[in-house]
Amino acid sequence: MSVIELLWPAFVLAVALVFIHSIFGLEIIKRGVIFTDLAIGQVAAVGMALSVAFMHSQYQNAMTLLFALLAALIITWATKKVQKIEAFIGLLYALGISSIMLILAQSPEGTELFSKLSAADILFTSSEDLYKSLMLYGAVSFVMFVVFPRMQGVKKEFLFFTMLALTVTSSVQSAGVLVVFALLIAPSYAGLMQRKTKPFVFACLFGSLSIVLALLGSYYLDLPTGYAIIFVTVLFSLVFVIISSIMRDKNEKRVDEE
Repeated sequence: MSVIELLWPAFVLAVALVFIHSIFGLEIIKRGVIFTDLAIGQVAAVGMALSVAFMHSQYQNAMTLLFALLAALIITWATKKVQKIEAFIGLLYALGISSIMLILAQSPEGTELFSKLSAADILFTSSEDLYKSLMLYGAVSFVMFVVFPRMQGVKKEFLFFTMLALTVTSSVQSAGVLVVFALLIAPSYAGLMQRKTKPFVFACLFGSLSIVLALLGSYYLDLPTGYAIIFVTVLFSLVFVIISSIMRDKNEKRVDEE
């Protein structure tokens, strides 16, 4: 069996993860609420941890979604009512991660479960899991491209965070909280730092290349897949941003001199 035959669901899921998270990542960076996705993901993982620790992993999807929607509701309210929103969201993230540690302390596999919640292994994703994710991401994409632009006010805010919560509910279980954060921010950040291509298109291409290289490196070098994705995606984004900033400064100086 070739590598393509064995790993094609992982590669398709990886590109789908980049695509769906780029939709939200661009908006999050523009809003200046970088830790929103991380906080929602971490609170969603609290529901997952409760299911694993106390319910023998029953109702895992329902618990993860419930806590993700709860976080989305809280953040929607806070963006309108709370000052210094980044500090509030940061504290919500801290509350989530500490809750997970306390919950998983009751489980003999606590450390292993926490590692999985942070950065899971998508390398051997089944085709069944892939199809479920693609159906959800397709529905979310339709809402974000067709319905979301037509809405206004609080309803638009709540729809945004609800769709983000639905996406995070799936992707946290597939890839882990930190992988979700990296895919939301790194490709979108690179996309916004260049001017030759539409940010969304660039983010998708940039993120897809990064995550495919990470998967190949993880497979051939026997590295933890989740952390390989984080490392490669974030490293590529930082290098690109630094080079773009240096080139922009040089071009601005050249224009000033002329």
